[in-house]
Amino acid sequence: MTRLDHKSPRTSFPLEALRTQLTEQVDGEVRFDSGSRATYSTDASNYRAVPLGVVIPRTPEDAATTVAVCRAHDVPVLSRGGGTSLAGQCCNTGVVIDWSKYCTRVVSLDRAAATVVVEPGIALDRLNAELSPTGLLVGPKPSTHVSCTIGGMIGNNSCGSTAQAYGKTVDAVRRLEIVTYDGLRAWVGPGDTIDTDDERGPELVARLRKIRDRYAEDIRKTYPAVPRRVSGYNLDSLLPENGFDLAKFLVGSESTLVTVLRAELELVRRPGAKTLAVLGFDDIYTAADAVPLILRHTPAALEGLDHRLVALEHSLHLAEGAIRQLPAGNAWLMTQFDADTRVDADRKAQAMIEDICPRTGASATVLDDPEREAEIWAAREAGLGATAYPPDGPETHEGWEDAAVPPDRLGDYLRDFERLLQRFDYESSSLYGHFGHGCVHTRIPFDLRTATGIAKYRAFAQESARLVVSYGGSLSGEHGDGQSRGELLPIMFGDTVIEAFGEVKRLFDPRNRMNPGKVVDPHPLDHDLRQGVDYRPWEPVTHFAFPDDSHRLGTAAARCVGVGKCRSDSGGVMCPSYRATREEEHSTRGRARILFEMLRGEVITDGWRSAEVRDALDLCLACKGCRSDCPVNVDMATYKAEFLSHHYRHRMRPMAHYSMGWIPLWARLGTSVAAFANAVTHAPGLRHLIARAGGIDPRREMPRFASERFTETFRPTTDSGSGPRGSVLLWPDTFTNNFEPGIARAAVTVLEAAGFTVELPGRTVCCGLTWISTGQLATAKRVLRRTLRTLEPQLRAGTPVVVLEPSCAAVFRSDLPELLHGDEDAHRLAGQTRTLAELLADRAPDWTPPAIEGAALVQPHCHHHAILRYDRDRDLLSATGADIDVLDAGCCGLAGNFGFEQGHYEVSVACAEDRLMPAVRDRAPGTRVLADGFSCRTQIRHLDPAANPRHAAELLAEAITRGSA
Repeated sequence: MTRLDHKSPRTSFPLEALRTQLTEQVDGEVRFDSGSRATYSTDASNYRAVPLGVVIPRTPEDAATTVAVCRAHDVPVLSRGGGTSLAGQCCNTGVVIDWSKYCTRVVSLDRAAATVVVEPGIALDRLNAELSPTGLLVGPKPSTHVSCTIGGMIGNNSCGSTAQAYGKTVDAVRRLEIVTYDGLRAWVGPGDTIDTDDERGPELVARLRKIRDRYAEDIRKTYPAVPRRVSGYNLDSLLPENGFDLAKFLVGSESTLVTVLRAELELVRRPGAKTLAVLGFDDIYTAADAVPLILRHTPAALEGLDHRLVALEHSLHLAEGAIRQLPAGNAWLMTQFDADTRVDADRKAQAMIEDICPRTGASATVLDDPEREAEIWAAREAGLGATAYPPDGPETHEGWEDAAVPPDRLGDYLRDFERLLQRFDYESSSLYGHFGHGCVHTRIPFDLRTATGIAKYRAFAQESARLVVSYGGSLSGEHGDGQSRGELLPIMFGDTVIEAFGEVKRLFDPRNRMNPGKVVDPHPLDHDLRQGVDYRPWEPVTHFAFPDDSHRLGTAAARCVGVGKCRSDSGGVMCPSYRATREEEHSTRGRARILFEMLRGEVITDGWRSAEVRDALDLCLACKGCRSDCPVNVDMATYKAEFLSHHYRHRMRPMAHYSMGWIPLWARLGTSVAAFANAVTHAPGLRHLIARAGGIDPRREMPRFASERFTETFRPTTDSGSGPRGSVLLWPDTFTNNFEPGIARAAVTVLEAAGFTVELPGRTVCCGLTWISTGQLATAKRVLRRTLRTLEPQLRAGTPVVVLEPSCAAVFRSDLPELLHGDEDAHRLAGQTRTLAELLADRAPDWTPPAIEGAALVQPHCHHHAILRYDRDRDLLSATGADIDVLDAGCCGLAGNFGFEQGHYEVSVACAEDRLMPAVRDRAPGTRVLADGFSCRTQIRHLDPAANPRHAAELLAEAITRGSA
């Protein structure tokens, strides 16, 4: 194989001159700091390459300027979209252009022609949401649709489940506006024409045509006839029979040939109705054998998943609702049928079932409820999260996760592939994927930390490539070549076509500066590994035990697999600060990357004292949304608390850590002199002075202290233990006890009406939440140990502990057993902690809630969503007969101390104004607003004083009181 004949990229040059020129000429953000370089050091792959710097252009013209400046300095350049590439395409040591923050506009839309022109940074879900009123959409839909960008889809030739009906991204691309490294800028599309004023344009087309002519027969002979051929350059798009389409040729070139500035896409009509039929089989091989039979019915999607994926999702509590809907079997095929009407879609599904089930012995379930269908698709899309960290096995990796073979040979291929795994003593975490196109996803427990393990991985990849080629398949059916498969391409294409790839590369990028090391002259698949034989992260002593990560912070910080769900625009809780700032550094993934680099110690070298890590974590709201919404359960709130505890050890902390972090103490003192304290903290002149002294944003009004604490006024109406359902301990949290004691009184009304006897702790107690969130973990542990001593009688007796403030309940369920890991009382309290709804469901299932008329808009607390789940609360409120609308609005933005602290106000309000506050303001007249979290109620009152948010206990108690009057 002939290698590129050009000089290698420069290894030394005046970096400051490059940064200065980029800053002067680019109307965007230019970042060469170590924090940004660390944040962009990897994607969703096994690879790592620290870039020289990052440019975030405001316009495509900025990106073109960036390329020109890099050319002047002979520096490599790489375009990056969602950063979710699984094969290492987004890892390189040059300048990274991140399109995803600003270049997200729809340039034009032609409804009649069903085409749209967009900038490459727009995320797929966001684009389809904007197109929704037109009845049009972009056809291909990768599983990372919440975060993948159109530019990234073009770079990788992305597919997804809908490719069965709509094809790959190449099938959706009509024209591209491009710029080459040498500065040729043009619109390209089908035919010979190239729209540019640059005289080099026609010459490029002519030279490309000559390359095509020279290799045409080899292209026809070598390119596999499979629907999911993603590997290699699309030289087949240049063949005469395919119209010499230059735009389609450039799709899938992984930023190695051109930089895409804008794209014109062909859209498809949204189907009027969808029906999902799920077939159950004895094993994944017989399921694959049935694929050719099902394809005769032309499904819009045909996905496969095996019993191992379902078992993993069940054990990890992912998509449990969907799993319950699966028919009997150990492997399943999801077959979707689209039509104009529900009747027609159902008819297609039923016809398929009547044909296939008798012939194969499959069982079947038909779903035509959109919510049920969405649950099943969520189960399928959760595959990566479920398989990355199996609970009873080693971590798994990409590296051979998306090969594709002819669909009619899929069953035999899977049997051979399973034998190959066994020969190498690997066990796949699962086999699943786009079976209708013969594309198989899996993650394999490669050992990428030892020389022996890495050599074994290399040998397996080579053997796997030969196996796929023997079946007439493609090394990549979706994720692209990158570094995982680049050096294996000769096995698939042969030396002659590889020569053609090299000629094309030299034509477009003669100096090898466009994402070098990919496709042509690729870096070896076992180099540049994120782990590798020299991987030895710093393992400091920590406060938290990290029990799910081998008790090591280094393992926890490396947990992120990079799929970017934290970069979604809507749905769930994760990640509120990213939604507000659109900064990679403020996503859960970005923060995980920078922590990983801190522990690696090469880019970020000052460990716990790192200002870069501190700044990246500063806007983390500690909402814990990532603990539940992240596919691999990254817990950034815990990582932040751990970091802050060490960062400020023996150092002066921000004043808010003393004011808001010690709020349990100040609240107790303030309630003792409530009238005076409220007058001082709310006096027009003094309020701002006190706020600034305490590190609090003066635009925030401080909560008013109650005139009496709940614990001082509580009088049980029944003797201890005399309630027919026994005793419960009602937890008097700081916020309820000192600011809104009426909530606790309401809870007593509900608990006693349900037959419980209510008792309180014998002394003042605290869960330590505010000390945890501000990283004062030594103090938090002292507070928690004192709490455990106080609750010792209830812990010994197994008394349920009812906690009204969700964040406090979440501390007991998660933070406490991880801070005091091994303390049996800590684990007892975690097991005995209940929300009000949980207690009623578990201990009083026959109790009938009071009837409540009207509607209620409900904002679940983030910690409730992430740690406790809101299902029981939803069921309790629904049982009252009220019209309940539980918002999927994300974090309220106040998040305890976060929204009060100076420097956080704008982000805090932006989080609330994203979904929550518009829903509150747009609610129908008479609709109540419910929010069990003190932070949520405080934020809502601040932004809409007329909303009057209440705790659910208050609503229930009022109804009980009315009913007994």
